[in-house]
Amino acid sequence: MSTRTHITLNNGVEMPAVGLGVFQTPPEETRSAVEAALSAGYRHIDTAAAYGNERQVGEAVLKSGVDRTDVFLETKIWISDYGYDQTLHGFEKSARKLGIDQIDLLILHQALPSEFDRTLESYRALETLLADGKVRAIGVSNFMVEHLTALLERASVVPAVNQIEVHPYFAQREVQAFGAKHGIHTQAWSPIGGITFYRAGSHDSTLRDPVIGEIAQAHGRTPAQVMLRWHLQQGRSVIPKSTRPERIVENFDVFDFALTDKQLAAIDGLDTGRRGGPEPSDITLATFSKVIPEA
Repeated sequence: MSTRTHITLNNGVEMPAVGLGVFQTPPEETRSAVEAALSAGYRHIDTAAAYGNERQVGEAVLKSGVDRTDVFLETKIWISDYGYDQTLHGFEKSARKLGIDQIDLLILHQALPSEFDRTLESYRALETLLADGKVRAIGVSNFMVEHLTALLERASVVPAVNQIEVHPYFAQREVQAFGAKHGIHTQAWSPIGGITFYRAGSHDSTLRDPVIGEIAQAHGRTPAQVMLRWHLQQGRSVIPKSTRPERIVENFDVFDFALTDKQLAAIDGLDTGRRGGPEPSDITLATFSKVIPEA
């Protein structure tokens, strides 16, 4: 019944299928959230240079007593550090803040469509870091089909991961299908639809969606657990975010029940095609640039 607890990436690296996300988690709350996650059994933490909490993630891992080799650490290079040399330095900044020598998965946080050559140079830097053993796997985030297509034409290493917004109200099936065709694993951010509060109508949140609620009731589970299970059964990995210990535990307790094909299809049918995050085409240095501090 249980879904695989780990995903095998296209270069053979094993990645835990459920991780803790720390997007928008204040630094002072990040330590306790990561400690709670590691105590609950998580062995995958997702952060980013732009989140401003890499240092606290590293401190929590060290304090936890869990062996470093047992914790999969994922982080992201922000667009302000795009360019070959800048991305190599971006790795150094992140590694120092995390307090580690090797990052398990390093990805580009966004495509930069208006300056895609810089995006390509950054990816070339990731390939160098991979070849040098400084990272175990490389990938991208928020890349659409056109970005992946342009990248694959120039890259020597196929990205292991594309981390994108995926939840029942926004499935991005075309991007997922393209990734699957090329061996690029889809990792879902906002997997339980935390970004869906924009949705109008009587159920403006996936957590209050009657279809999901009915399935949750049938299994004696929460809506969040049902959504995470939906992802896992369809082969995606997930990085749900929470700072509450009880929610962190709940989000990890998703391996001992299974949704039926009919239930999976019912959740698939909720897709609205409406993105919650920024449009990838809107990402520019003029609008989204921010200085990533030195370690």
